This record gives sequence, C-alpha cells and structure tokens, in this order.
Amino acid sequence: MTSVQTRTTDVLVIGGGATGTGVLRDLALRGIRALLVERRDLADGTTGRYHGLLHSGARYVQRDAEAARDCARENQVLRRIIPHCIEDTGGLFVSTPWDPLRYAEDFAGLCYAAGVKAEPVSLRELRKREPNLHPHISHAFAVPDAAADSFLTVEANVRSAREYGAEVLRYHTVRALHVHGGRVLGALLENTRTGEELRINCAYVINAAGAWAGQIGHMAGVPIDIVAGKGVMIAFNHRLVNTVVNRCKPPGDGDIMVPIRTVAVAGTTDEAVPNPDDRSITAAEIDLIMEEGERMIPGLLQARMLRAWAGVRPLYRESSAVDDRDLSRDFKVLDHQTRDGVAGLVSIVGGKYTTYRLMAERTVDVVAGYLGVTTACQTAVEVIPPPQQRRLFTQGQPLAQVEAAAAFGDPVCECELVSRQQVEAAWRGDATSIDDLRRDTRVGMGPCQGGFCTYRAAALRHEVGRADAGASVQAIRRFLQERWRGVAPVLWGDQLRQARLDELIFQGLLNVAEDEDVWTLFDHDRSAEASAALPGQAADGADPNPL
Repeated sequence: MTSVQTRTTDVLVIGGGATGTGVLRDLALRGIRALLVERRDLADGTTGRYHGLLHSGARYVQRDAEAARDCARENQVLRRIIPHCIEDTGGLFVSTPWDPLRYAEDFAGLCYAAGVKAEPVSLRELRKREPNLHPHISHAFAVPDAAADSFLTVEANVRSAREYGAEVLRYHTVRALHVHGGRVLGALLENTRTGEELRINCAYVINAAGAWAGQIGHMAGVPIDIVAGKGVMIAFNHRLVNTVVNRCKPPGDGDIMVPIRTVAVAGTTDEAVPNPDDRSITAAEIDLIMEEGERMIPGLLQARMLRAWAGVRPLYRESSAVDDRDLSRDFKVLDHQTRDGVAGLVSIVGGKYTTYRLMAERTVDVVAGYLGVTTACQTAVEVIPPPQQRRLFTQGQPLAQVEAAAAFGDPVCECELVSRQQVEAAWRGDATSIDDLRRDTRVGMGPCQGGFCTYRAAALRHEVGRADAGASVQAIRRFLQERWRGVAPVLWGDQLRQARLDELIFQGLLNVAEDEDVWTLFDHDRSAEASAALPGQAADGADPNPL
C-alpha cells in the first residue's frame, strides 16, 4: 500500500481565485502559516471568467445598497494597493430610449445615499467622449468604474504572500476533509497531474472555493446554499468604447460594455445552473447580448466578435428569492463553529472581484481570533509593487516595451505583443500548459485566437526543456480545443475567415489533428448550428463567402 505524504500548516485555504489569494496574503501578512490549494490553475474559475469591471457600486444602488457601499470603498483601496492591475477608464451610466426615465431621475440620489460618486454629464460632452453611443441618449452620469486585470491581481496577491512565507499548490483537488469529534482537522488532496495523494494537517480550513463552496461544505457535513449564476460575455476585437458604459436602469442582461486591455467585453446574462462547471453557451444568449448591446451602441451587430465565454457567480442564498438577480451581490462569512457546530472551518461566500480584499479581511479576522493572533490587517495599506516586467497598463505600453528593447522580431503573439522573453520566463516559472501561459501573458487572446502563437509557444516550451516534442503537440491540441469552445458560438464574418485560416494552418500545414478526434476542432456543422439564430445572419449561420 502506497504511503500518503503529510504536510502541516496553520491554515489551509481552498480556492485560487481573487478571494482565496487575497485570504492567503492577509494570513501571511499577519504571520500565520498558510497553504493555498487550487484544483486547476490560479484564476481558472470565476475570477478569470468575468468581464473585468472594477465596480464603483453604482450598479447596485437601487437593489443592494450594502454591496454598493462596499464596492465604493474597496474601489478606492484597490486603486491604491494594486494600481498596476487597474486602468482608470472611468464609467458612465446612460439612459437609452428603452430605459425608464424615472430611474435616471432617481439615480444621483440613490448613488449619494450609498456613498457612490455620480456626476451628471452633458450630452454634448458625452458625444465627445463616446461617439459610438446611441444618439438619442437622454441622461448620462459619470461614476468611478474602471477596468481590472484579474489575472494580474491574483499573481500580485500570490507573489506578495510568498514573500511572507505562504505556499501555493496548483493542480491539487480536495478529495475529502478530515473531520473528527466535530472539528475539521485537515484535508486529503490529490495531485491531478500525477495522481499522488497528500494529507494536509491544519488548525483551520478556509473555504474560499466560490461557486464550488457548497461542495466543500458538503465534505464537512455543513449545508451552504450556493446558486451558480451563469453569465455569458462576448469579447470584440477592439475597444468600441473607451469608458465602462452601463445602461441606467435596474441591472439586466446585456446592459454593460467594458473596455479591457485591447478588447471590449459586452455582457452579461444571468441564469441559475445546477453545475458550477457549466460553461455552455447558446445562440439565444449571444443573440440577447448583441440585441441589447445594439440599443446602447448602434452598429454592434456588425462588429467583429472574437469569442464568447461563460463564468458563474457564486451567489449565496439564505432564503428563497424570486429571481437570480434578486440575490444579494454582497458577501457573508460563515463561521461553521457557531453556525453548524463544526469547528475548524470558515467559509467566505458571495461577493465579487471588487470586494475580494475586504472579504479576505473579514474572513481572516475570524480565523485569527480563534488562533489568538492579534496582528491587525495590513492589506488595505500595504501596496504590492508590480513585477519588473509589468508596469501600469496603458494602451501603448506593450508596443513601447517592444520599442524600448528593440525586440521587433521577437513577438510570439503579434495580437497582444507578447515577447519571446515573456513566454520563456513564464515557461520557466509556474506555467505548465498553454492555457496557463495565456493567463500569465495573454498569448492567444487576440483576434487570431491562437492561430499563430500557439505553435510558437509550444516550441519555446520544448526549447527551454519543459516538454518533449510529443507533450508539446498534445499541449497545442488541448489549447486549441479550449479556444474553440469560445470561438464556435460566434463564427461568422471575419472571425469565420480567421477560423478557416487557423484550420488550414493546424490541420493542413502542421497536421496537428492526425489520428485524433480533436475537433470537434474545426467542426463546421456545429458552428453553423450555434450561429443559426443570431441576428442579421444567413439561416445556416455561415458567411456566403467565408474565404
């Protein structure tokens, strides 16, 4: 019988998103030994699958004033402690001809009551700032929304936590919690890459698993009612707006556009799903986002979409609600000792990216109290410096870096201007797949969706000695399949032409799909079916002359 290795720490954190890594950093700064475990790569769950918005709080002023107040305060804190992760685009709430005028008339007062800054913007100024918006907008308000890079945020939290002695285990899934005498004493982990098991002994477990928190709670015999609210988003190939733009009405589907990095993201839908791993995307969801977005930005139906994706919101339900959107976007710390009679386990549920640091602080306050640690939280005041290669993001920054290094022949990804040096550094670091590399560097996130950079990135992994030729080819297959998941629902026009070119490169030229049921890869029948009902398209969803 194979022996199971054992490790000991003070606190085990489950979940590698913004909240989990924020908890890890807070624990480390207070001198508490901590180990974080994540079943896949960091930011693989909800944190890496949202629209990139740093909330001002204005979206919640009518239905969820407490969540609005938390967002307003944390918006300013995050701008101070992780400025290299945030682009200050500003935000706008605008009333289109389809939005209730009463909401616009009450909006400034609702914001004031919730502590959210909101200032009227003249229609002349609005047209100057955002000329693509609907010409018949009647009201506009400026709010301190911004765009946030969640991947950089998680990286910053982990880097800071490690400097204070914390540890991280990626690609380890929790198989069981060790419960004895009414107390959680640790967890049994499985390395999903090797199959090896690892037992963690600890004084406390913090459940920061987001939409999967209910599954972790079940292992300890405690009920946590998490509603997985699936939301679909669409990325366009350039920034259609320079400001975060929201429709001035109660939150609904397809009512926001976020400029993030080199693209613009439209969203989102909201549907309760039984499985938090549900990433399905339907033609009806794409149709809804596009039609609602057209009311805010005329011509959106003709814009080039790069891909669609789905993420799940971890909505906590204490009592029944009529609609998914009626559930609070605020968070709650669950002390299972006082709530359920099970010691050694604390869960943090609900919330969002903007409030992750506050969520971590409140959670660690509870655990530190049980451990007898009196050190105050420092995460709101201690700034996390950016790594040397990543400074404050601006639109011209990637090109400026290439020019400064005279690395004009070096880009591995032309779409996102990712250099060979960045890719090699990521391969020598924590990246173990091309999808990990994407989260680290943005490789494959531009208009070609990996058509040109995938094989280059795989070759560099081989060159730095992190994979043999066979493993590199397998990495290409896996990455292309993941990219295809998001490209298939939006295949028409230029993006269909791009997909056909990618197919010729990988199947016709590189023979990547030989002897493999990779596609599903470029399965035109499925893509046509997914696109059939979309607005302004032919019945078969295909461009009449795709090449």
